[in-house]
Amino acid sequence: MGSWQRVLHFGGVFFRGGGRACAPLGGSRVLACRRQLSGAENETLKQRRTEIMSRGLPKQKPIEGVKQVIVVASGKGGVGKSTTAVNLALALAANDSSKAIGLLDVDVYGPSIPKMMNLKGNPELSQSNLMRPLLNYGIACMSMGFLVEETAPVVWRGLMVMSAIEKLLRQVDWGQLDYLVVDMPPGTGDVQLSVSQNVPISGAVIVSTPQDIALMDAHKGAEMFRKVHVPVLGLVQNMSVFQCPKCKHRTHIFGADGARKLARVLDLDVLGDIPLHLNIREASDTGQPIVFSQPESDEAKAYLRVAAEVVRRLPPPPQ
Repeated sequence: MGSWQRVLHFGGVFFRGGGRACAPLGGSRVLACRRQLSGAENETLKQRRTEIMSRGLPKQKPIEGVKQVIVVASGKGGVGKSTTAVNLALALAANDSSKAIGLLDVDVYGPSIPKMMNLKGNPELSQSNLMRPLLNYGIACMSMGFLVEETAPVVWRGLMVMSAIEKLLRQVDWGQLDYLVVDMPPGTGDVQLSVSQNVPISGAVIVSTPQDIALMDAHKGAEMFRKVHVPVLGLVQNMSVFQCPKCKHRTHIFGADGARKLARVLDLDVLGDIPLHLNIREASDTGQPIVFSQPESDEAKAYLRVAAEVVRRLPPPPQ
């Protein structure tokens, strides 16, 4: 193989080609290595690393005038999260007329609140140069949909999205609100982390259908909030059952009680079951949410029960 020499370092001793041992490392260097590997030193390094990383996290700052923030989230899209957020906000107001309720849509790419709440137009600016929410059905609303054309796609990179989220969180004049319901985008990405780390959140509501595919992502969503120390109030099982309007036969189109099984795994409660009903879809599409337009219907009462469970699980508001 020719004249070659290989040097390996093993256990503080040099080995040359052929396996002959040479002089060991200096004693002081061996002791230094051992000290680094000791349990106490290793724990100190971990603590130091955690301290350095924590410096980069933003400090939570309450939203001016808002007592409690409730986020409505889901692991994936298409499970009725925005419909739940809208009707939850209306149900909170219906259950207690003394409470002032706001609704914030932070789904930058696909804002639904303007259509569901039958609102159009640009927000006016206050004397302090803050955006004033648009008002309908007694709910103060703010959405990216008020700031762009209805059919215009938001083609932005991450930094622009985060800048928009910051404006929606900090540059809105909410007045005095008891509850601000936040309609989060689907998933567990930058927006969810930014909202969770910048604003003290009283609780999160996870929305899912009973379908296994949706539940997998709902599980991830719940775990994400736990990792960022946001209390998860419970799950809403949406589209839980379909009842034929003619024969009244009940069909579990997306499966039966999937959210309840997930709730047991996560040690959470199911806040309520929302049926798959044509009235809910039509009311949302026409901008007349069912809690407002059909308050005596079984579907509206299901949302009212969810709102009551949410309030019951919220921590006391800060004084």
